[in-house]
Amino acid sequence: MQAAQEAAEQPQQVRKVRPLTGNEAIARGAWEAGVRVAAAYPGTPSTEILESLGKYPADELHAQWSTNEKVALDVAIGASFAGSRALAAMKHVGLNVAADAFMSQAYIGANGGLVLAVCDDPGIHSSQNEQDTRIYGQFATVPVLEPSNAQEALDFTRLAFDISEQFDTMVIVRSTTRLSHTRSPVALGSRSEHPSRGFLESPAKNVMIPAHAKVRHVAVLERETKLKEYLETAAINRIEAGGKAGKPTGKPSFGVITAGTCYPYVREVLPNASVLKLGASWPLPEGLLRRFCESVDRVLVVEELEPFIEREALALGLAVEGKQHFPRVGEFSPEILRAGFEKAGVLEPRDKRAGWTPEPLARPPVLCAGCPHTSSFMAVRASGARVAGDIGCYTLACLDPLRGLDTTVSMGSSIGNAIGMAAAGDTKPVMATIGDSTFLHAGIPSLINAVYNQANITVLLLDNHITAMTGGQEHPGTGKTLRGDEAPKVDYEALVRAIGVKWVRTVDSYDLANMYQVLREAIAYKGVSVIISDRPCVLDPVKIKGPALRIANEQCNACQSCMNLGCPAMTWGEDTFEGRHKVKIDESLCIGCTLCAQVCTVDCIKPVANAATGPGGAPLVPVNQ
Repeated sequence: MQAAQEAAEQPQQVRKVRPLTGNEAIARGAWEAGVRVAAAYPGTPSTEILESLGKYPADELHAQWSTNEKVALDVAIGASFAGSRALAAMKHVGLNVAADAFMSQAYIGANGGLVLAVCDDPGIHSSQNEQDTRIYGQFATVPVLEPSNAQEALDFTRLAFDISEQFDTMVIVRSTTRLSHTRSPVALGSRSEHPSRGFLESPAKNVMIPAHAKVRHVAVLERETKLKEYLETAAINRIEAGGKAGKPTGKPSFGVITAGTCYPYVREVLPNASVLKLGASWPLPEGLLRRFCESVDRVLVVEELEPFIEREALALGLAVEGKQHFPRVGEFSPEILRAGFEKAGVLEPRDKRAGWTPEPLARPPVLCAGCPHTSSFMAVRASGARVAGDIGCYTLACLDPLRGLDTTVSMGSSIGNAIGMAAAGDTKPVMATIGDSTFLHAGIPSLINAVYNQANITVLLLDNHITAMTGGQEHPGTGKTLRGDEAPKVDYEALVRAIGVKWVRTVDSYDLANMYQVLREAIAYKGVSVIISDRPCVLDPVKIKGPALRIANEQCNACQSCMNLGCPAMTWGEDTFEGRHKVKIDESLCIGCTLCAQVCTVDCIKPVANAATGPGGAPLVPVNQ
């Protein structure tokens, strides 16, 4: 712990300063702390942590993408068992996947330092929900550190490894979307090497059978008491005294308790206020909270999402206010805080400026031009099936104009949901759609279950050869590791057949007619049928672009069939036919997938220049490349 504190206390001019995002700073902090093993499954907003760690020398640390978050945490736990410092990174919903191992490891503790970097998503920029990881920390009695900027993200991550080893516990470093993706100057330190502690031969501590767990639960509660004592005086929790109120008590009229990215917002809106800045939101330092509340006449708690700190303060009998002034949903900003402080009577309301206020142009999210998922969901929509969707770029197919999904719950839920729909006697054919990375993440057990229970469903496995939604990360189906090294590649058709599926077909996503036909055959089959829709993502790892297409305007009859693709390269033209607008193609966006040409009713869409093409006129991009 001393090493991390000394690094944080070095004069900034002595340490190299670099602009880093919060995620890059967490990775840097782990590297400086001497981490030896790091694992993750990509998930916005946490993805860049492992991508950054993968750029450090392989002889210093092992960094890997894992098939899901539980596997990633299990890998990190194994490294900790072996006596080395380890980190697992994930987004907030990823901790749900890892929760089984997480809750048991809370009893076991840590041999080598064990840190979880968990990134929450207030505002739901790229998630299914808005859950608050601090509650997991309290639930498991695991400390939660909350950096407020990139510098603290580095320093707190270093400190987390020291706390982990000193108190024999996992430690969560909680980030949020704003911190993870905001870049600011960070003073860098050097790497501290920590020799392996070696495996701790202690079955009573490492093996969680009921008899051992009963003893370890007592140890966890004792650990919590020691952590509270430590955090009473830890430098990451501090009181910043504001000006006096000029009242008989001599106290400021109010003070603010806050943590994480809310702190700079509070300082921007209330630069002279008394503030208790909590660098650790769990466990809370009771004595420090009481001293701060006694130093002011009124206390407001500012925290994103749940009233976590507020509830704990109220449970201690402290008179605090919070969510009656500030929202419980969404991401905070200085404007939201100002409105809350005005509502609380702490700030005078500002005059509302008269006049025009610009409104941002609404732009609904769409699949990319030429996305191979487009044709799949056109066929799905035409099938009339009941469709259980999953997590990935293709979830956007629930929107107009594709409208090809009926449900989406969580990673890997689609096949299990489809089994239940079919078992419940849904009157429509039942289908599940799932991406390649998501299938490997959590879809395989459900497919085994479907075969075992003889479900009558069709599974559409959307293989675009990459983890596309989070920016193009490798996975076991791509044949490459995090560092780009060659690796064994999953053969999906062989895997599906090994599970016991008898009806399996692989289809080129750009061959629209064949996609429609194969889907009809799959639905007609009684039992579990699997279609593997096979085309690489058009953006990652490289942008694919064939000859652009152009509409022969004089030939176009404005049937608008091509607009059902929802392709962002296609827009309404100025010319009309029988009162309907004709369509035009933005050739700078078009990648030449030819799907529009395949649905054109008058054959008026042609490549701009002659070029060799594949099935249906698609550019010759090798499948399985």
